[in-house]
Amino acid sequence: MTRSALLAASALTVLLAGPAQAQQDDHPCLDEQCTLVSIVGRDGSATTQSTGLIQGTEAPSFGTWGFDMAGRDTSVNPGDDFYRYANGLFVDALEIPADRTRYGAFDMLAELSENRMRTLVEDISQETGLDPASDEAKIAALYDGFMDVERIEQLDDQPIQPMLATVRATSDHAAMAALMGQSMRGYGRSLFGSFVNDDARNPEVYEAYLAQGGLGLPNRDYYLEARFADKLAAYRVYVEQMLTMIGWADASTAADAVVAFETRLAQAHWTPTQSRNRDLTYNPMSVAELQAAAPGMDWAAFLGAAGFGDHDRYIAIQNTALPAMAQAFAETPVGTLQAWQAFAIADQAAPLLSQRFVDANYGFRLRELGGQPEQRSRERRGVAFAEGVMGQPLGRLYVERWFPPESRAQMEELVANLRAAMAARIATLDWMSPETRAEALTKLELFNVKIGYPDQWRDYSGLVVMADDVVGNQMRSRAFEWDFRLGRLGGPVDNDEWGMTPQTVNAYYSPTKNEIVFPAAILQPPFFDPDADPAVNYGGIGGVIGHEIGHGFDDQGRKSDGTGALREWWTPDDEARFVAQTDRLGAQYDSYEALPGFHVQGGLTMGENIGDLAGVTLALEAFHLSLDGQAAPVIDGTTGDQRVFYGWAQVWRAAYREARMQQMIATDPHSPPQFRVIGPLRNVDAWYEAFGVMPGSAYYLAPQDRVRLW
Repeated sequence: MTRSALLAASALTVLLAGPAQAQQDDHPCLDEQCTLVSIVGRDGSATTQSTGLIQGTEAPSFGTWGFDMAGRDTSVNPGDDFYRYANGLFVDALEIPADRTRYGAFDMLAELSENRMRTLVEDISQETGLDPASDEAKIAALYDGFMDVERIEQLDDQPIQPMLATVRATSDHAAMAALMGQSMRGYGRSLFGSFVNDDARNPEVYEAYLAQGGLGLPNRDYYLEARFADKLAAYRVYVEQMLTMIGWADASTAADAVVAFETRLAQAHWTPTQSRNRDLTYNPMSVAELQAAAPGMDWAAFLGAAGFGDHDRYIAIQNTALPAMAQAFAETPVGTLQAWQAFAIADQAAPLLSQRFVDANYGFRLRELGGQPEQRSRERRGVAFAEGVMGQPLGRLYVERWFPPESRAQMEELVANLRAAMAARIATLDWMSPETRAEALTKLELFNVKIGYPDQWRDYSGLVVMADDVVGNQMRSRAFEWDFRLGRLGGPVDNDEWGMTPQTVNAYYSPTKNEIVFPAAILQPPFFDPDADPAVNYGGIGGVIGHEIGHGFDDQGRKSDGTGALREWWTPDDEARFVAQTDRLGAQYDSYEALPGFHVQGGLTMGENIGDLAGVTLALEAFHLSLDGQAAPVIDGTTGDQRVFYGWAQVWRAAYREARMQQMIATDPHSPPQFRVIGPLRNVDAWYEAFGVMPGSAYYLAPQDRVRLW
């Protein structure tokens, strides 16, 4: 399944695509959490750690009042490149560690979370007398099993041979369709990703979704665009390598056929930009309608094997892609489908198999596609594996040790201020009619807010974990998760559920739940620091809060009402005015070139760009409201407004390897970090005033050309 399909189906709009999302969804998160090399001390001086890693479990600090003044490049005109003006010297000093593809402010906190997870996991692993049924015992077994290198090497590919034997015994297309359905509970690939999620038009009930899938590369562009020809060629070599390693007959010919088959699927796939249009991606169909629309697929066999039973309503996301994909399936020889499925099993299991498989998988997935020069240490990959299976239990331990209750209280106050700022802006928008304004204010009032961690923790008592069966542990985990989701089909939506663990450095908005969620791990510097100047906190975590609120009113989130239901609540004239503004914003981002030949896709990144513009706008407004009529102090020669903009810029400082940036441009709904700073700020009047940006500056926009949404 493609990443865009996953995001469309899960109805989550995240602040930043995390490490797991940067890879294929099929793969365990064993690759990267990224790091920061430089940390700025309280005295404002910048220091560089020789290892390139954050040491220990203590949160960093920035400058004397929350911003790294020493990291600026004041030789740059703020209007020519505010990202460099605020972060340039810091970014110049960055050295991406060899086992990373990306490095930045988000990643520093991700590294901190990883260090804390490692402390928890290794402490648990050393405990004796654990109850075998406890979460702690399962965490220990996951980690210990992954670290048992001797046994893993002895087993080599034995753990997946029974699955490969099943593939070899699959003799016709109907049986292959059933095998794809069974892959929902374990290893393997399917043409159609299946999900159980909130029904977008009836968000109180869980419904089944179907999305385009079947590709082994990040998305269709990697098969169809000349700029990715080298990646496609490397992928074909990798397919042959994996098939050879598992003893597949005539691996070279099979690899050619597999890549040709996936290329045909890619030709049918929707683009990432098309896949995020919620007006086009809600297409309920019965099994009979699916069979009539895409007769090349045995839908009853596929859905029955996936466990849907007699369920007869499926929301097809990329509905017009299904017929061509089903036809490609029907016209492809079973032998090719067998090789395609066998490769997928080996590819997905490879990080948990012997070193030869680990090395092959790393060589393509991380070194070739991401530009990562070295593998991560086994200990770090082991912790990531345990966390991937038992993220919530580890999150509970994380919260107990590292999340102070006062942080939750302070966040509640910040959120209230940002909501007040949004309400004030909606009330005074000159382009919105009274009818739409009333609905928008109602939606804002109905926003649910989750901070830190869930009130109810997930029960893992039904998950079986064995220290001597690392591949089996992942298989059982996937089946456990699939059965959990499937068991809720048709039932009431659990509005208390979280889509992220507390230790995740991210935030999200769910349009079907109309909620904004802020995990504990993001509530740390540079986003939130109780000791920092309030203006910097408003620019940092305030901008994040505003970003997520903005998602409720971006080009796709706005289509759900206050109850989360996907329906038309805008007047036609208001919608036309909104679209005219977003078209202008999209054109701005289309003009940004992150790498030669790799322009930002304004349509793909539209929702996040609107979120960023809303975030910085609301952060500034809320900061002003918090002053209660008083003047903001001047600190180290900086005004309050300047510090808000500095706070926003500081959270996006980052460096990417070229291959990873190429992948981001092609697949990610977020703009590259420099344009998350420059893009929104050049549309904010107060930024021009704060830094004296005048006509002639590279990113100057005349007042009439600035996009004004929320």
